[in-house]
Amino acid sequence: MGNSIYGNHINRMEEIVKNMQDRIAGLREKILNEQGMDPIEHYLARIKSDESMREKCRRNGLPETEESALKEIKDAIGIRIVCAFLDDVYIMRDYIIQMPDISVIQEKDYIRKAKPNGYRSYHMILQTFDGYYIEVQLRTISMDTWAALEHHMKYKKNLTCDTELIVAELKRCADELASTDVSMQAIKNLIMESESDENITS
Repeated sequence: MGNSIYGNHINRMEEIVKNMQDRIAGLREKILNEQGMDPIEHYLARIKSDESMREKCRRNGLPETEESALKEIKDAIGIRIVCAFLDDVYIMRDYIIQMPDISVIQEKDYIRKAKPNGYRSYHMILQTFDGYYIEVQLRTISMDTWAALEHHMKYKKNLTCDTELIVAELKRCADELASTDVSMQAIKNLIMESESDENITS
C-alpha cells in the first residue's frame, strides 16, 4: 500500500477525534447533572479508512488526493451520536453549535423530513478553526438500528428475493419506528412532568 491519502494530516485528525470525544463526554456529564439523564445511548468516532476514502473519491469522480479527501469530501472525520429520545437529538445539536473553535457549515434534518426510503437522522458538517471537516450524525436508537439494517441490505449482492418488497417493508418499518420514537418521547415527557409536579407538592 502506498502513502496515506491524508498525507501528514493524520496526527492532527486523530487529535480532533480525541478532542471531540472529550467535548462530547463533557456535554454528557453537564446534561446528566442538569437533567438527571444521560442524553447519549452510545457514541462513535472514526477517521474514514484510506481504502474507503479512495473508493469514495473514485465514486465521486475525484482524484485520489489530499485535497479531495480533506476539502472536497467532508466526512474524513465522522461522529455518530445515538440518543435514547428524540428531544435529546436536538438538545445535542444545540450544544454542538455552541462549541468554541467550531463552525457549522451545513445542517440537514432528515428526522423532520425523512429521505424517500425512510432514512432518518440529523446531519451536520462542522469545520475546525484550522480547516478540518467533521461529519456528525445524530439519531435515536431506532433510527440507528434501521440505518444499520438498510446499509446491510444495500450491499448484499445477488439477492434472489423480491427487492421491491424489501424496500417497501424497510420504508414501512422506518415509519413505524418513527411513530414509536414520538410515543416514547411523549411517555418520557409525562414521567418528567409527573416528577416535577411531585417536587412542587412535596
